[in-house]
Amino acid sequence: MNRALPAVRLRVPTDEDALAWHRAFAHPDVMEFHGGRTAELSVYEELTARQRRHDAERGFCLWSVLDESGQVIGFTGAQPWERSWGPTGEIEIGWRLGREYWGRGYVTAAARMTLERVREAGVPGVVAMVDARNTRSIAVTRRLGMRLAEVFRAPVPQPVSQPTPPSASPSTSQVAQIPQVPQPSHREGHCYRLDL
Repeated sequence: MNRALPAVRLRVPTDEDALAWHRAFAHPDVMEFHGGRTAELSVYEELTARQRRHDAERGFCLWSVLDESGQVIGFTGAQPWERSWGPTGEIEIGWRLGREYWGRGYVTAAARMTLERVREAGVPGVVAMVDARNTRSIAVTRRLGMRLAEVFRAPVPQPVSQPTPPSASPSTSQVAQIPQVPQPSHREGHCYRLDL
């Protein structure tokens, strides 16, 4: 059954959108495939500033997604894949929404608009890099007509340890009692492709 997609609007992120993204992405489910923890506001301030530069230089970026009421609910857009593994230098489309907006068609509607915009900017094709366990995003790639092209072993973002104040440091006997759970160093990442 095909349902009508919701009306969405995309805009270049504003300074204020950094706070909106920070709030929208504070839910642990949203960050499950993005390091597992909420990023600091400063991360979104830098990210929105970078997206404004991308839009000015390339004609595309990660745009803020606004719902029917004008509320910022997340982002979607495109930017170069700059990591040392995967499709380095290719244009990746991506999306992230606040948890309460999942399952309503917002990502598909916004991602289709993204594809139209990058096509108009002269981009011949795009990739989407998706964690192999992220079934929701894999479903979006299929709705967009993308095909699985490659499988990568992607590095797992490691949690940043927070310094412990000297007065709060556990004693040696307490440290010995804390079980250490090994974290995997890699995960499977899928690269989906679409010619525009």
